[in-house]
Amino acid sequence: MTHHRRPTPPMSTWMPAGEYVHLLYLFNLLWQPFFDESADWVDWLVVVGVVVLFVPIYVLAHHPDPRFKRIALAATIALGTVATMFNIGASVLFVYAIANVAWVDRRRVVWWQAGLTGLCGLLVLVSPVPWPFRLYGILPSVVFIWVIGWLVTADARRHDEAQRLRIDNVRIEQLATADERERIARDLHDLVGQSLTGLVVKAQLVQSLLPSDPDTATAQAADLETSARDALAQVRAAIDGLGQVSLVDEVDTAARTLGAAGVDLSADVTAAGQPGPLVERILALALREATTNVVRHARASRCTVTLDRVTDQWVLVVVDDGVGGGTEEGNGLRGMRERVLAVGGVVHRDVTNGTRLTVEVPA
Repeated sequence: MTHHRRPTPPMSTWMPAGEYVHLLYLFNLLWQPFFDESADWVDWLVVVGVVVLFVPIYVLAHHPDPRFKRIALAATIALGTVATMFNIGASVLFVYAIANVAWVDRRRVVWWQAGLTGLCGLLVLVSPVPWPFRLYGILPSVVFIWVIGWLVTADARRHDEAQRLRIDNVRIEQLATADERERIARDLHDLVGQSLTGLVVKAQLVQSLLPSDPDTATAQAADLETSARDALAQVRAAIDGLGQVSLVDEVDTAARTLGAAGVDLSADVTAAGQPGPLVERILALALREATTNVVRHARASRCTVTLDRVTDQWVLVVVDDGVGGGTEEGNGLRGMRERVLAVGGVVHRDVTNGTRLTVEVPA
């Protein structure tokens, strides 16, 4: 088995240049050797040694891997504890430590703040620096342990929240894209399915009429061309997302398709009024799928389409006198159910005597 390690990002990406400005707090190391009259070159050597040791630890603390952050945290506290024994200003390293804790263990930041405050209290008692200078040197660090801890914790939480929002936005975009693809697939299925079914029926009719009735076959061929152009325009409109399907137009298309298949259509979709654009589109696509199934499967001679307004529901009913069908539904009917369900509607299908399809959509 081959194991692949995730490549470590370049330091410029996980240690922005702006973070180096916080190293200015190391100037706190200068107060003791600068103001202590007894300070000698050893005290200045301690300052240089602490800076040289701490800078790589500080860089490591910004590594994105939490393991390196924990190592840097432990090294900062250890260096701060030892260095504060010789230079009370080295207690500033505990401020850096609490800033790192806010990213590593923010649930227990208060406990870390209390622990580092206690450590500072212990160090101030054993420090060789004379009173009250040892107190002056360590008190600002104690204050900043609490202030910086709270500020960095709040910043870390905002960072996490922003990260969660980015992830949620990506997921929403992916879901929206998937939903739109499914919608386009359903619409294209309905458009292409019925259109091609009608074209096939008309083409078969032209072939059967051509030997015996060339004039009628020619007229049907012209109608076949018109239907093909209409189908192409509908597909283009659906792909562009601009197609608004009309119930009246859909009834006309269904009449031509069913008529070519020898099915007599009786339809009334205007007596109850005009539904809104969204409802009309859903009902029109449902009618398209229903009439396509009549042509393909029903072997019917009559089909009836009605649209009524019942209280707060639009009810579309498509009935044929064909052979009925099984309970298993194809992609077209499943797509119809999903589309209707998306707006709070319901689809009923009865195949006892012929097929009765009822689509109810909230007004």
